[in-house]
Amino acid sequence: MKRYTFSVNIPYHTYLQHYSGAASSVLVHTDEGLRLQLPAVRLRPFLSQLGIKGRFRVMVSAENRFEKLEKIA
Repeated sequence: MKRYTFSVNIPYHTYLQHYSGAASSVLVHTDEGLRLQLPAVRLRPFLSQLGIKGRFRVMVSAENRFEKLEKIA
């Protein structure tokens, strides 16, 4: 299983545009410099009235299929 860490700071109104269908995915840059495209719906459990902010870890299978996303800070 591969693990990637990244930071996210998306204001509430911006995330709602993504989730409502204006864009179905979010592009993040990992600490290693890779670009990952995540479905916006995967970030929804971390949405607060301020938006989505923090450090995250995503785990993917050997075939690069999504396994788990967790907030680490």
